[in-house]
Amino acid sequence: MTEFIEIHWASGSIDEARRVSRYLVQERLVACAQITPWIESIYMWDNQLETTQESKIVLKSKKAHFEKIKEVILQNCKYQVPEITYMCIDEGNASFLQWMEESTPVHAKPE
Repeated sequence: MTEFIEIHWASGSIDEARRVSRYLVQERLVACAQITPWIESIYMWDNQLETTQESKIVLKSKKAHFEKIKEVILQNCKYQVPEITYMCIDEGNASFLQWMEESTPVHAKPE
């Protein structure tokens, strides 16, 4: 069975989120990109308390595509250390998982 994943990424701008998400979908690396246009993140950076407005992106894909997806995000985002994490999808609606399978073909061996 294919290993499906849900990737979480926080972007510094809605434009960046849309541009990268559209590319990933068009290249069939992800089946779906869901963008929450505005979240507020509070964190420590360089020993300073920071509050930042970001966009949250959830990407649905196959584990075999993760390294390429991560590479695309890293090359196209403004953050030095962007959040790029994933969780495995263990079960779900069979017809949705079949759609994900068809939407994200693996043509070459993953890098």
